[in-house]
Amino acid sequence: MKELGGYVFTGLLNPAFYYLILFKSYDLLPAQIAQPINYFWPILLAILLAIIEKKPVSAFKYIGMIISFGGVVLISAGTEGIAGVQLSKPGILLAFLSAFLWASFWIVNRRNKNVDTVLGLSLSFTSGSLYLLLATLFVPVNLGSLPGFLSGIYVGMFEMAVPFIFFGLALQKTTNPALTNQLCYLSPFISLFIIHAVLGETIYFTTYIGLFLIVFGILLNEYLSQRRTRGCGCPAKHL
Repeated sequence: MKELGGYVFTGLLNPAFYYLILFKSYDLLPAQIAQPINYFWPILLAILLAIIEKKPVSAFKYIGMIISFGGVVLISAGTEGIAGVQLSKPGILLAFLSAFLWASFWIVNRRNKNVDTVLGLSLSFTSGSLYLLLATLFVPVNLGSLPGFLSGIYVGMFEMAVPFIFFGLALQKTTNPALTNQLCYLSPFISLFIIHAVLGETIYFTTYIGLFLIVFGILLNEYLSQRRTRGCGCPAKHL
């Protein structure tokens, strides 16, 4: 029962705070900027695990972290300096904060190992939805807005629910879970195509290079983790 009560807190992290902050960053920044910065969360997760759970980070993994961080710097600072586009500093900070909240959410969830993953997510999102409903008592919200209502349904279905179901099914049916996991890193690049096609944003070359560096750094860390695991004969643990 104590573990189930913990999801009252995780619901406050995600979806309540996380989506409010993430969507505000999208309001202040071009989607092609906010999305890659938010994708920096696996590196933040590794850093937080090293600090909170005393998990040592090998010297080689710092290389991957630096590469990913270089990609974030290129996107957030290089876009202004090279592409000549003015970006919102509060928007950049909020995008970083959203990545931090997402990493924190998964760290808290790791502690509830006796609760089924799907049940845990359901409890988090149920409690988070209640927080957001309570917030409407203090924040002016047009609940009768059809576009807003449909957008909420879209986010609920395609941001978490449907992708998690499909990803779970893919892991059950695949003979190569590692490859299935790595295919997920195609998603931010596909997102850039959708951002250009649907929103009409011109994708800056700094975004392409920066996103490549972020994903390359993350994949390098995964590769080093798997190589180290095979060397010691331990089961792999993906962040």
